[in-house]
Formats: sequence, structure tokens, C-alpha cells
Amino acid sequence: MSAGKPQLVLASASPRRRELLSTLVPEFRVQPADVDESPLDDESPDDHVMRLARLKARAVIGRFPGARVLGSDTVVVIDGTILGKPGDADDARRMLGRLSGRDHQVMSAVALAGQEGETVALNVTRVFFESFPKDWIDAYVESGEPMDKAGAYAVQGGAAAWIPRLEGSYSGVMGLPLFETAGLLRQAGVL
Repeated sequence: MSAGKPQLVLASASPRRRELLSTLVPEFRVQPADVDESPLDDESPDDHVMRLARLKARAVIGRFPGARVLGSDTVVVIDGTILGKPGDADDARRMLGRLSGRDHQVMSAVALAGQEGETVALNVTRVFFESFPKDWIDAYVESGEPMDKAGAYAVQGGAAAWIPRLEGSYSGVMGLPLFETAGLLRQAGVL
């Protein structure tokens, strides 16, 4: 860490988030957070994703006195419904079928916690998909790529061939909105 800069901890096991954060901050620790990601009754998708980002940061902050802890969460939302990570291959096929030929929102929240409290930022990106052929869905699910991804797809993976455009943040769709993250880190004196 640079002299005078607080230590930064990423509360995530996601290799994509680690890779994205490393473009802003060369040195940070990784400490995955274990939190219940179930939506609360009557919780809106944006409230849900911001709550989870905060919970992840809070789950780790106690282990690193004086540090800043970055928590993040991403959800795919279509017709007001959150599509989480698929439970199995059939669930992934169902999600992809629902997204085929449609646009949807990807909400990524980032929370930064420290001794002074916490701040949170939200990014909402609109993603447009062309219609997927059934054989492509089957092959994509068979590849395993959708299985640990919100909405059953990776924007930086095979699904990119079916995205004619997006309106918002590519890094947010990957799981860590860099513009919002950099803003929180600058405010906290980490950048």
C-alpha cells in the first residue's frame, strides 16, 4: 500500500471483481464475505442489490481495523423480477429463454465501509439481447459458463455474441461498476 493510503479489502471471491478492481488499485486484499443473498419480502431489486453490497462490506470490516472494505453485488432484472445465479442447467436454460430477444437491466451496487461509516453507489445498465437459437442455449449451458453468473450469462463471455448494444456500464455488467467504485475510493482517500 502507498504511504498514507488506507488498506483496501475486497469482500468478494469473484475473479472478475478482482480483475476489475486491479485496474484502479494495484494493491488490495481479498476476503470473501459469506452472507445470505435471499431477497427480503417486498424488497425492490435496487434496494436488494444495495443491501447486499453493504452486508458484504459489513461482514468483513471487523477483521481489518483501519481498512476500507469494498462490497459489491450484481443482479439481472427483467420485468421487475431478479434473476439470480441459476440453481441448475434447467434453471439456466429457463433464464436464457426469458432474456432471449429482450432487453433487461443489470444492477450493480458497490459499498465502501470504514471506521467512519459506509457509502454506497448504484449503477443500472440496460442490456439488449438478440434472440438466442435453442441449440446455442443448450451449448452455452453445457459449457458451464452460465452456472455462477447472475442471469445465467457473462457479458465478457459467450453471450457477448448476442448483445447488439448496452446502455450504461460494461464493467457494471461484469460485476463492479468502475466509475462508481472510483468515486467512492476517491472520497475515502484510497485513490
